[in-house]
Amino acid sequence: MGGTPLTWAIENGHEAVVELLLGRADIDPNKPNEQDQTPLCLAARYGRAEVVKLLLERDDVNPDKPDWLGRTPLWRAANNEHAGVVEILLGQSDVNLNKFDMHGHTLLSWAACNGHRRVVEILLGRNDINPTKPDAFGRTPLWCAACENHEGVVEILLGRNGTDPDKPDNYGRTPLWCAASNGHEGVVGILLGRGDINPDKPDIYGRTPLWCAACNGHEEVVRILLRRKDVNPDKLDMYGHTPLWWAACNGHEEVVRILLRRRDVNPDKPGKQCRTPLWCAACNGHAGVVEILLGRGGVDPRRLDDYGKTPLWYAASNHHTRVVALLQHPTAATYLRTYI
Repeated sequence: MGGTPLTWAIENGHEAVVELLLGRADIDPNKPNEQDQTPLCLAARYGRAEVVKLLLERDDVNPDKPDWLGRTPLWRAANNEHAGVVEILLGQSDVNLNKFDMHGHTLLSWAACNGHRRVVEILLGRNDINPTKPDAFGRTPLWCAACENHEGVVEILLGRNGTDPDKPDNYGRTPLWCAASNGHEGVVGILLGRGDINPDKPDIYGRTPLWCAACNGHEEVVRILLRRKDVNPDKLDMYGHTPLWWAACNGHEEVVRILLRRRDVNPDKPGKQCRTPLWCAACNGHAGVVEILLGRGGVDPRRLDDYGKTPLWYAASNHHTRVVALLQHPTAATYLRTYI
């Protein structure tokens, strides 16, 4: 459908047929298929190294012609982890390693994102590649590798001069932020081993790596980050919520316990509309978290939000019967009964 005899022969791996067709004067070696992929682009995509060599021997073949997605033969080979084809194409002087595809992705970023370690090593062996060049969203190759939990690629990129380990994307999210948010313990450990990383750097919404790990229930990442003296465990996001607030809100009991062991964490710190971690846990029916918070000194179960309502009021309104029972415990009951 839309292909030529040459492109079909390449896709199906018929090298002898390809060679025969290229010997004809009436065959256009640059004619693309319906996706605007040239024979060279297809050969690179499918890892047909010998066909790539045959095509590159010709003077009338453009080694850097992009397809309809802006992806060149080199890009296609790297994306599909055809390291041998990548090396062949890099032997061409007119190949651009730092070109964007139509979605704003760079070649190195995409290889890093997919965890193609050997391809990343080959690309970083070139002096004309920028190891920290961001894509259209501000995401560097390191950011992509950290986000996708490719520890080996992260280590390779950190070993290359010129790699900025703390460069944020367009939303202020650093590689560490992304690794912490996704619970990638190994990557977090690797990044924190660097002396040039700010472990408490917030994104544009004021959310730190610890905030993300706590919010998403990544217990071990929370522990790792809290070992750092330069991480504030009670830092507010732009809405006035702490890591504890979000851990309580999402019902992450062990994270709540970990944070409450810290003396520098306020267990009753209110956020927007004067709503505390206890309020959030009670409102969402997280009985285990409610029980943990009630067992901690300094938590006031009678505290009113800006609408004059207690945690018990919201728990009762949402039919969270176990939470209601906990909040009616004698330690809280006397005051609470006057508010419901």
